[in-house]
Amino acid sequence: MEFKFEKKDWIFLLLCFVVGIVAEEAFFRGQIGLSYLVFLAVFYAFFFWRFRAFSFSHQRFGYLVLISIWLLAASYYLHDTGLFYALNILVIPGLVIFHLAMITSPNKMEWNKLGFLLYTLLRLVGGLRYNALFAAHMGRLVKKSSKPDHYLIWKKVLIGIGISIPILSVILNLLISADAQFERILGRLPDLLSFNPENLFRFVIILIYSFGFFGFLQVLLYKKVQIAQKENTSQPFSLDGIITLTVLLLLDFVYVLFVAVQFKYFFSGTLEAGYTYAEYARRGFFELLFVTLINLTVTTAVITFTKSVTSFVKKAIRVGLSVLILSSGVLLISAFMRMAMYEDAYGFTFTRVLVHSFMIFLMVILAYTLVKVWLERLSLFHFYFIASLIFYVGINVVNLDKIVVDRNLARYEATGKIDIHYLNILSSTGVLGLIELHEENPDVPELERVLKDRKIERGYFKSDNWQSQNLTRNRAYEKLKVLELPNTR
Repeated sequence: MEFKFEKKDWIFLLLCFVVGIVAEEAFFRGQIGLSYLVFLAVFYAFFFWRFRAFSFSHQRFGYLVLISIWLLAASYYLHDTGLFYALNILVIPGLVIFHLAMITSPNKMEWNKLGFLLYTLLRLVGGLRYNALFAAHMGRLVKKSSKPDHYLIWKKVLIGIGISIPILSVILNLLISADAQFERILGRLPDLLSFNPENLFRFVIILIYSFGFFGFLQVLLYKKVQIAQKENTSQPFSLDGIITLTVLLLLDFVYVLFVAVQFKYFFSGTLEAGYTYAEYARRGFFELLFVTLINLTVTTAVITFTKSVTSFVKKAIRVGLSVLILSSGVLLISAFMRMAMYEDAYGFTFTRVLVHSFMIFLMVILAYTLVKVWLERLSLFHFYFIASLIFYVGINVVNLDKIVVDRNLARYEATGKIDIHYLNILSSTGVLGLIELHEENPDVPELERVLKDRKIERGYFKSDNWQSQNLTRNRAYEKLKVLELPNTR
């Protein structure tokens, strides 16, 4: 394949290098905060400038994904939740790649099909291949611009240097061991040459980012690969209707029996002797949640793979699936109530609130799946993906740490119980909650000591780097700065 590289491509490569510098400054100069928003602003301005004459596809859904990306990036500035800080390091780049591949893909390509995943992977691999072709092209240009004799001489010099490096490393180690003065002289060489290994590392990072952007975007712009659709002569995988119905009936029988027990003991307010509500909740919560996920998987598989059945069997399977979904809903409600009891007994944590929100999300998924059982034209994957994206972005934006703090403060007002040590390690939001608690109830045991320790180390909350600016950490810093605590011995 002939590799063409025009003047506008050189300009694009230079701009990619600039974006690579911005990426290194944003992500390798301190804790990520405001820098993610700055990087996205530069990157997308650069992207839309390069693709200004491009006809984008899937624009309506593309806007949803783009808004989600920006909201997730904004969470690095607004909040400082540790879990989402780590997850979004992978989620945001994944969404950016998905977004760019989707809006630059052919109009007829559906993003909610397996073929689109293959298309995206081919774009990424194509970016690497494009960079390899560019490197080969540059080598040919250098060779062409040099005299053959000079090129051969430099080639031999580089080979000689490569051979000398391992030999010199052994000899230098021996000479250093033999003479301390020689060792001191060599030790001063890096200072004399002003060589800083960190600068080399940062330059390599910039090159990786630059050519990563360059190759991927060049392929999206010029190489519209069509995924070949081969005629499939084999029979698609299908579940037997009678076998499927039998399995569903057995599952439904077990779940109806279990639901009856739940209504008799749990929902009625009476428990088996020897169990408290907290013990009962802790004993069965995760089992019920896991069973609900299994049921959702079974339901999705039956809907997707049960084909070519008679009208009677089809209706029977629909009824069986409906009973299974409704039973799963009861299990989910039971698990939700168990978690609520456990929180009343032991307090609120980030994990418990996160699980609570996940159960609400599962309830929405179950409700849509129940509708899908009776309306075949609906798309499961389409809804699952959009609902999952909205849910994940939502729990990033609402700041679950703030919910945990508020619920624990409300619980303290009602019961007098609070775990200040958990709030202390939660995040900057937890420290803000402790300050609020101290302002209203300064006599809480150990609260004053915890806040004094935090006041001493408040420099942790304040960063001088613009990259690490975070609204919640800055608020915690300012609150600790003006917090007045009596002196202790």
